[in-house]
Amino acid sequence: MANEVLYEKKNQVAVITLNRPERLNSISLALREQLGNALKDFDADENLRVAILTGAGDRAFCAGMDLKEAAELKMGHRRDTVPNINEIKLSKPVIAAVNGFALAGGWMLVQTCDLCIASENATFGITEGKVGRGMPWAAPMTRMMSQRHAMELLLTGRKITAQRAYEIGFVNAVVPHAKLMEAAMAMAEEIVSCAPLTVAAAREMVYLSHEMGVSAAARSGAHLFDRVYRSEDALEGPRAFSEKRKPNWKGR
Repeated sequence: MANEVLYEKKNQVAVITLNRPERLNSISLALREQLGNALKDFDADENLRVAILTGAGDRAFCAGMDLKEAAELKMGHRRDTVPNINEIKLSKPVIAAVNGFALAGGWMLVQTCDLCIASENATFGITEGKVGRGMPWAAPMTRMMSQRHAMELLLTGRKITAQRAYEIGFVNAVVPHAKLMEAAMAMAEEIVSCAPLTVAAAREMVYLSHEMGVSAAARSGAHLFDRVYRSEDALEGPRAFSEKRKPNWKGR
């Protein structure tokens, strides 16, 4: 099987690259399987703290499902051909570094990452309506943007620029194309510099808070951070600050 996904470890950061540039990094069954394996390996590796997901080449992050393969295999009835990061239930953050087209299933991959840095050349779109496909995965979109913006994207299938994606809250930052991976790595390193238990609890709190009321979310947050307050790292952080040095996080 060809390496349709490249997987590299750089200190505490995993760089996962969709590697079908000749097909705009579209999602084949092989790519889906290899991406799932890479993400599971990342989550299981205790030395890794953050992953960056990007696409090979300059033209596309991911143009969605490989429609040619879908037609050949008659996959019109299948909904499991696009890898859903949420279904893997990762415990660590993933940053999307979007270098070109992020369309249909490519949009979904970005949506299910925790953060997104986009090249100024990036283009986003939920184009399923143009080819008679569905987008049930788009249900959580209104936690990222307004209902009006979600409706516009879903009902028209139009493509938007990276700047527009930033304006509606889908993208964290837009950077020059040549600086994309540098910016994504800088954000990853900022996360790595923070205490791992705090990062994990904060990430889970954000997702849980979108599924419950304010009071329930506050109680959930208190429960999540109880372990953090009682950890060795909660003592190491103030100690390192007072000693004017970088903290030595243990994750416990």
